[in-house]
Amino acid sequence: MISTAIQEILREYVPEEQIHLREPMAAHTTFRVGGPADCLVEVDSAEQLQKILLYLHRVEYPYVVVGNGSNLLVSDKGYEGIVLAVGRRMSAVTVDGTQMRAQAGGSMAQLSQIALKNGLTGLEFASGIPGTIGGGVVMNAGAYGGELAQVVQEVQVVGDDGEIWCLDNETMEFGYRKSTLRGKRFAVTEVRLALTPGDPVQIKAKMDELAAQRRTKQPLEFPSAGSTFKRPEGYYAGELIMKAGMRGFQVGGARVSDKHCGFVINTGNATASDVMDVICEVKQRVKECFGVELEPEIVFLGDF
Repeated sequence: MISTAIQEILREYVPEEQIHLREPMAAHTTFRVGGPADCLVEVDSAEQLQKILLYLHRVEYPYVVVGNGSNLLVSDKGYEGIVLAVGRRMSAVTVDGTQMRAQAGGSMAQLSQIALKNGLTGLEFASGIPGTIGGGVVMNAGAYGGELAQVVQEVQVVGDDGEIWCLDNETMEFGYRKSTLRGKRFAVTEVRLALTPGDPVQIKAKMDELAAQRRTKQPLEFPSAGSTFKRPEGYYAGELIMKAGMRGFQVGGARVSDKHCGFVINTGNATASDVMDVICEVKQRVKECFGVELEPEIVFLGDF
């Protein structure tokens, strides 16, 4: 449980209505599962984030920075620490010519629509991705042959020592679903994108085409975290899972999607433990059948 002293310090940095004690994380993840965090703080500026990170680092109190929880599985036991939510309160976007600046909480789907409105191409692939741009650059989010590495020019981050850093595309060391930031104690505050002038009609047509593919191939009607596993080199995770006989495999309310075996879905009453059990069983079965070790794309938070 978070101490009164820490609560008082947090109130010096953010308004009290942005501080939520014992906040159910099921309300902050697209899986719609997860127990309570000791405290969830809604952050609305880089300055707030800078002050809070520096303080928590000094007192050695556990924390995690999240966007909209689209790639997150939180334990049913919750999280013994502070969740810093960088989302709707920190989502401003500006466009100057072909340059787009977005605060970390801006959704990638929102950014793609703004690009369309301004006749800019390069973000069509992101039109159906529910995550924030901050989380997206950490994992180099992508879909249908596009990825953020192709358009990111600069990423502004703050370290837990309070220092602000600006990292260019090369310094980000983007790879498949990874960047130099993954697993490190930096929080993204702003991203600058370099886009290209395009025909709005063609941009819209491409976005509509991708949206139709998603509706046809992905279980969008169920809560999930998108693709559960990274694509193993030389294979497709969904195909391996299907060939291993795991289509429709279910534990409690968690199930391998019948529409796309690369998705683990919440059929309505899943727990985080159900989801984890399905993930572990799928990994084991694929390893036994094909000798391939599936690596989850999902970030796990709390004690499982």
